[in-house]
Amino acid sequence: MIDFLGIGAQKAGTTWLFRHLSAHPQVRFPAGKEIHFWDRHISRGVRAWLDLFPASPLSVRQGEITPAYAFLDVELISQICKINPNLRLFYSIRNPIARAWSAAHHDRQKIELMPGEVSHQWYIDHFLSQASRKRGNFLGCLDNWQKVFPKDNLQLILFDDIEKNPKQVLGRLASHLDIDPLHFTLQDESGLRVPVLKGPDLDVPPELLEVLHGIYASEIKELGARLQRNLSLWLDWNGRRRSYPSTQFPNATRSALSI
Repeated sequence: MIDFLGIGAQKAGTTWLFRHLSAHPQVRFPAGKEIHFWDRHISRGVRAWLDLFPASPLSVRQGEITPAYAFLDVELISQICKINPNLRLFYSIRNPIARAWSAAHHDRQKIELMPGEVSHQWYIDHFLSQASRKRGNFLGCLDNWQKVFPKDNLQLILFDDIEKNPKQVLGRLASHLDIDPLHFTLQDESGLRVPVLKGPDLDVPPELLEVLHGIYASEIKELGARLQRNLSLWLDWNGRRRSYPSTQFPNATRSALSI
């Protein structure tokens, strides 16, 4: 049986979460991190997915993390809920402006082009692509999942909190997954601060930063209002990757929010 599901977001710390959860003695990822069943392989039948999670001791939690699941439609989410209505969900999100920039570089590298070999228009087209917009539409993704699952089933994690207080993030996630948080409490925090799959330290050109602001400014404000959290520093980011702050948001009292 599958006990938990990480649903995203892309370029928001999911590989970091996978690495540290994998080291916990009560957590298993029998098929690895990203299975992509529900967005690519559903034609194989749900039984094929469930077979990836064999019987395990009661104290062990099994799951997967596939960032593309964040923007599944409600019908697919409903199918997942029927399999296990008690499924524990977590969703890591990041400043969507920085996320879109990082994702664009990720895709540029996949097609083996150097930064100087792509135009600003290529980046703009990437920012505006359907895939990028879906991945950055955090409110839409949350709404779809919470139309189906109870709010308490889903824990929201901010990438900024991973940077600021990784031990607390993992401890709260452990409690959410019903595993022993002591495993993380006893770890050296300096090791938890080591980035995983860090993107290139390339600053956002001002004209592209302006485009990203135009796309995401209103969504950031709406998200902040929904979470009752001041996200103004996301809007104030100057596009310099090497000086991106380990943000401490005003009025932030929790490192991971159940909403």
